[in-house]
Amino acid sequence: MKSQVFDYKGVKVEDITLNDDIFGVKPKADLIANYVRVYLSNNRQGTSSTKTRAEVSGGGKKPWKQKGTGRARVGSTRNPLWRHGGISHGPKPKDWGLMMPKKMKKLATVMALSSKALSDNLKILSEINLKNSKTKEVKSILDSLKLSGRTLIVTDMKDDSLLRSVANLKNVDLSFVGTLNAFEILKSKNLIVLKSAVKSLENKYHAVK
Repeated sequence: MKSQVFDYKGVKVEDITLNDDIFGVKPKADLIANYVRVYLSNNRQGTSSTKTRAEVSGGGKKPWKQKGTGRARVGSTRNPLWRHGGISHGPKPKDWGLMMPKKMKKLATVMALSSKALSDNLKILSEINLKNSKTKEVKSILDSLKLSGRTLIVTDMKDDSLLRSVANLKNVDLSFVGTLNAFEILKSKNLIVLKSAVKSLENKYHAVK
């Protein structure tokens, strides 16, 4: 697969050949859907908790005698029907984690990359050289590439200067090859990959089938 490489001004500087095993794989909707389900489930904290009638304080004394008052019988002021009583069937801490084979996770990432390439939403950038780590510098690059909507920038390695520059851009995210996952690719409309990161992606996922 052929793709164009642009500079920070949006001018084509060269053509590059992308590995079809990484950027030309036909996405499988069921695999990607399963990956998203597992990813979102594993990100749930599961810390919600309520107290049952056995855990709330008070309620040791019977409010009134069993018979003769004309009112319903009550044994405790902490039963779920009373204010400040326990909660019936409320949430308790739970582990929402799901398992998925590493190979399937990698394949989902490859399919996410391929989906951007096949839909022409992938842009290869020669490099990003920021002089002052200013947000407007990154904004200028996005404007020159004529991109709109949520955009993900992928670098070869962690770049603190670039991270500070995109921090104030609402629809721009930054990731690097070591932590890239399919979910953050899929939730972005546009994908910008630095030329140096393309080779790293191909080296990391070349064995995935």
